[in-house]
Amino acid sequence: MTSNNRIDVHQHILPPEYTAWLHSNGVAGAGGINLPEWTAQSALETMSTFGIERSILSVSTPGVHLGDDGDARVMARVANDYSAQVVRDHPDKFGFFATLTLPDVDGAAEEANRAFAELKADGVVLIANSRGTYLGDPAFDPLMEELNRHSAVVFVHPGELPGESIDGIPSFAMDFLLDTTRAAFNLVKNNVPRRYPNVKFILSHAGGFLPYASHRISLAMIATGARDPLEALEDFADFYYDTALSGSPAALPSLLAFANPGHVLYGSDWPFAPTVVGDYFNNLLDNNQSLDTEIRAGIDRNNARALFTSRLA
Repeated sequence: MTSNNRIDVHQHILPPEYTAWLHSNGVAGAGGINLPEWTAQSALETMSTFGIERSILSVSTPGVHLGDDGDARVMARVANDYSAQVVRDHPDKFGFFATLTLPDVDGAAEEANRAFAELKADGVVLIANSRGTYLGDPAFDPLMEELNRHSAVVFVHPGELPGESIDGIPSFAMDFLLDTTRAAFNLVKNNVPRRYPNVKFILSHAGGFLPYASHRISLAMIATGARDPLEALEDFADFYYDTALSGSPAALPSLLAFANPGHVLYGSDWPFAPTVVGDYFNNLLDNNQSLDTEIRAGIDRNNARALFTSRLA
């Protein structure tokens, strides 16, 4: 049974000026995948194929900070202005997560305020690590304070690990999953979800390895001396998770068994995940006989509607 009213919280946008800038800086791909082309029309056609009614668009890794704060601030404005215009052109089809400039904290806070006040962004996208500094680091607390003030939804997307890659293993296959898991651990270790309770975090790709290894990971809090492991487990379960590349009969049961009710959201990862890949995971999700009507409707639409109340209610 195919849904025709999905809300996709993990769909990417590639503003043309941003893509050209990446190419000019020697960046031809992300996570081992070449930068795809994006147009609003191709997105709408794919959404129709996937049964997606509305998509919340985001710029993917590497984001806009390639080493220079000034360039990052310029490209964040370019990407966000372009995304906001796409939303204005198609208000019933798209929303967007604003791109920020971490590890430039001041620039990120400034752009977040502009994105919410002027561009009516649905939230922000943050890369799990910004040039080696992971989300949850105390250096990012000033940004978290601003996001808490805005009751922001934060979409956490993985990036390249801050270390050597392994030949023959593309980053999207495993490193991305570890990157997200590291960010989740660091956020909870530093008590970010409880210190900034108005911020809601969505972890990409079903949270990487987190749901499957959550109890083992929580016990690591004893070794760090940072948090009570049972409290940490509660905080991990309270994150939101998307199903991008993760709606399989192997991954989905673990996610649903772990995440708090109502915290699993549909994601496609298009266009970095091409249509054939999206079809594969959509078919697994649609034909999963273990999902009752309420859980299926929650994943497809209702959980996102509850999270993004301002635009989707």
